[in-house]
Amino acid sequence: MCSRKVSLGSAVILAVAVAALTMATPAVAQLKILHNFGAAGFAAGGNYPLGGLIFDNAGNLYGTTQGGGTYNGGTVYEFTPNGSGGGTEKVLYNFNINAKDGYGPEAGLVFDGAGNLYGTTNVGGTHGVGTVYELSPNSDGSWTEEILHNFSGADGGYPTACVILDAAGNLYGTASQGGGYNAGVVFELKHGAGGVWGYKVLYNFSGTQGTDGAYPIGGLIWDAAGNLYGTTQDGGTYNGGRGTVFELHPRGGGSWGESIQHNFGNGQDGEYPQTSLMFDSAGNLYGTTYEGGARLNGTVFKMTPTGGGSWSETVLYNFNDSSLDEGVFVSSGVMMDSAGNLYGETAQGSGSTYYGSVFELTPGAGGAWTETQLGTFFKQTLGNGPQGGLVFDSAGNLYGTTQFGGPGGGGTLFEVTP
Repeated sequence: MCSRKVSLGSAVILAVAVAALTMATPAVAQLKILHNFGAAGFAAGGNYPLGGLIFDNAGNLYGTTQGGGTYNGGTVYEFTPNGSGGGTEKVLYNFNINAKDGYGPEAGLVFDGAGNLYGTTNVGGTHGVGTVYELSPNSDGSWTEEILHNFSGADGGYPTACVILDAAGNLYGTASQGGGYNAGVVFELKHGAGGVWGYKVLYNFSGTQGTDGAYPIGGLIWDAAGNLYGTTQDGGTYNGGRGTVFELHPRGGGSWGESIQHNFGNGQDGEYPQTSLMFDSAGNLYGTTYEGGARLNGTVFKMTPTGGGSWSETVLYNFNDSSLDEGVFVSSGVMMDSAGNLYGETAQGSGSTYYGSVFELTPGAGGAWTETQLGTFFKQTLGNGPQGGLVFDSAGNLYGTTQFGGPGGGGTLFEVTP
């Protein structure tokens, strides 16, 4: 999964692929740390990984760190598990905080069909408010970076989410701020002649009370008809703006229209969604809210199409901080296995040594869902604050990162084995 957010190559390919995994529901799971990132400062391997992980076809993992590296501007890295509880990290690129490069990447990565990597940096670039970049592999094992777009503020700024690809290899994403109303944008980057990429704002969020969302922290996902879906962490109808689910649909002539499909914050509904959505094979959407719900500590929700372009939202689970057996503040989107179980992360928990969790939600009779903790984090040993989201390998193991903690204090890369 891509950095608190889902990245998707075309239509619902990723969601269907995840749903097709054959994986037994774990009765007992084992959480183990495969890699510890370095301490604060110029850690050679990077530190503070906030974005999620992706696999290549050979089983190597790729991700980003927000800090560390040669210039302390963050890194792009490759991690090769050794199958024995560890592995090898290789830094592919060091972002240069002292140049016109982007730096401080908060999002994960996405591959194209040729093996190039794409991502965003939250800050840096020509105007200091972030970039979209491409990394291309060279024959000697090195990688070359190219900045595809420098955000200006007027056309968006401070992107925190992954980009996604369409079938033609064009890129789509969100910038959390900037744009016509300084409330964030949805953008497109298209291939052009001579390798030049053309940037276009598809939608400017206005944050207007009651009518539009604001500040899209999460990324985008396609449906089979070519519509885009995402969330904003603010704006909408209720309580001064507690976030929305939005849809963008192409209208012809290159323009796009927006529809708000759900406003959060009504009663015991969730609040402040910060992650991307995912589809199941039936066309339902699933997502999370960081806060809100019946117990005020975050929710997992489902969006069901009701016809005529409308959707209905249902809260599947409300997180509670009443015991050490459950995390709070849902910090990642969810993934689904072939049995319909959902998997995600919480950023925190209750108690002095409890720093987040990996959870499973299992559907039951009458629409009830049961939550199981697959792993809980402890600051100095296992890490602190998982937020990037989870990814499955072919055997059904889950992988992710924590932003902080571990022996070096700079975060960890972990595996959860059924």
